[in-house]
Amino acid sequence: MTARSQERAMEERAASREADRELLEAVLKGDGTAYRGLVEKYQGRVYAMVYGMLRNREDARDVTQEAFVKAYRNLESFRLESSFYTWIYRIAMNLAIDFTRKRKRRETSGFDENIAARDEDGDIAEAHHEDGPGRQLERKQLFARIMTAMQQLPEDQRQVILLRELEGLQYKEIAEIMEIPEGTVMSRLFYARKKLQKLLSGDHTPSTADDRA
Repeated sequence: MTARSQERAMEERAASREADRELLEAVLKGDGTAYRGLVEKYQGRVYAMVYGMLRNREDARDVTQEAFVKAYRNLESFRLESSFYTWIYRIAMNLAIDFTRKRKRRETSGFDENIAARDEDGDIAEAHHEDGPGRQLERKQLFARIMTAMQQLPEDQRQVILLRELEGLQYKEIAEIMEIPEGTVMSRLFYARKKLQKLLSGDHTPSTADDRA
């Protein structure tokens, strides 16, 4: 990434945070409809992260909705100088962790590459790819392998790789969401990638070092 593109990205994040703050201030002043703007802005991304953890579309929808409801009910405790989307991600991730722990023995469905697409109204919808059937099948099989392998990662490593690789978040943002130091984020990501490579290559030799981060 060039210096100019980094600067542009920082400007976009700053503008996005300011827009969020204006919506939050409106909600706190009594404009309940302003919250819909935040839901429409982040529901697809939150859903994608939750789906990556649960691998069940209906459960992911329920947890995503619960996260936004919980955030709304606790808005008065939110500090406006903070980032709303790191806060909503943390809420959603904790809910997904709780859900997983309550239902450990659940069946998982194949990966759906259409996650996080939204229609014109901002609702989660199916995406339509222009690739031919062969290419779509190849992509789906690859994603299925990756997601199946990810389920074998320790929970903390799976979380960090989802936020980094699926969501493209920066180390600082992941650290804020998971409430851990950036160095720990980098360490967990390193071992998660290393273990994923072994799983995808067919090398299932256990390694204590891979789980220590």
